[in-house]
Amino acid sequence: MKHILLCLAISGCFIGSIKAHDLGQWEAVDPAIRQWYQALMQPDVPNASCCGEADAYWADEIHVRNGKTYAIVTDDRPDEPRGRPHVEIGTEVEIPNNKLKWDNANPTGHGIVFLSRGGFVFCFVQPGGV
Repeated sequence: MKHILLCLAISGCFIGSIKAHDLGQWEAVDPAIRQWYQALMQPDVPNASCCGEADAYWADEIHVRNGKTYAIVTDDRPDEPRGRPHVEIGTEVEIPNNKLKWDNANPTGHGIVFLSRGGFVFCFVQPGGV
């Protein structure tokens, strides 16, 4: 059952990424940033993408409470050009430890949480890094 849910989540990610690409949202994005998004892989499923900009929300406020990591959505960019559902600024998202991505620098200047349409966390990438 766990494998079926994972496959459905990954499939939803690819559908969202394809939709995002079809909207032309990558045309105005710095090629290095676009390449970074496209190369991100899930830390616990290294051959599965973190998805793309249609699943990405800035989450610059991060805190730990009772041993769990939480990110607060701070993304004020319009959703429609990115083809993503709206998530209110201030929404707190619990980030499972296996979804914390530590192995890639982040050139965007923002913490980013990648969410499925149903709120499943694909990845969380901390702001900054080299």
